[in-house]
Amino acid sequence: MQTRLEAPATEPLSFEDTGVTVSGVARRFAAADRARGPVLALNDVSLSAHRGEVLGVLGPSGCGKSTLLELVAGLQEPDAGRVAVCGRASGAERLAACAYMPQRDLLLPWRDAIGNAALALECAGVRPRQARRRARPLFERFGLADFERSMPGELSGGMRQRVAFLRTLLAGRPALLLDEPFASLDSLTRAAMQEWLAGALATEPRTVLFVTHDVEEALFLADRVAVMSPRPGRVVAEIPVPLQRPRPRRETVTDPTFIELKEQALRALEC
Repeated sequence: MQTRLEAPATEPLSFEDTGVTVSGVARRFAAADRARGPVLALNDVSLSAHRGEVLGVLGPSGCGKSTLLELVAGLQEPDAGRVAVCGRASGAERLAACAYMPQRDLLLPWRDAIGNAALALECAGVRPRQARRRARPLFERFGLADFERSMPGELSGGMRQRVAFLRTLLAGRPALLLDEPFASLDSLTRAAMQEWLAGALATEPRTVLFVTHDVEEALFLADRVAVMSPRPGRVVAEIPVPLQRPRPRRETVTDPTFIELKEQALRALEC
């Protein structure tokens, strides 16, 4: 019997009121050469992800995609505009609502796979033995059966990413933020992991915001794709993806609708 991953008992936020809104956001950073003044990374960015929606953010390297995720996660504050998750705008409230998965898996090399996955529960105050017990049934569901006691160095890149994603889910937050989770994988493993993630999100629905520079990945995984310009990043197009999730990859990427959406996204990237 499958059990939905629930937020920790101390978590006041509800899965039912999840939404991410970014309104008129700008973010500046000090330049290495101070004489040149601050660098504008994001400029007047507005987008939203509704409850249960998967929103892809597509753009070239350096356009501020990762900065945008960190703003949503409460790890940074905007210089202008407003960011809110579940209707709450303070950095601490956004941080409490979001589970953030960075580009690197960041597995602790001295912990086995189940210990790494259970770390999210331990950080929420669950005792280690109980945390491992709660994580164990999910290993089979996410294709990790019999690898619970494996150390990170014994796992393939795809398996490491699955453990990292499971840890992110076990954090029990209503919003998931994924920063190019498959960027470090080879093309065949990456394609397989995209299909796996699509199935995992169907099993454990969340409001998801993920960034990528891969057009096909964005369209395959998302309900809607926001296309960003080169720095300073701004949203130049929003592309709905009218294909039911989860999607079988081979059939989807050869579908005429998908091919047209890909051309549309590529044209937007040229703006």
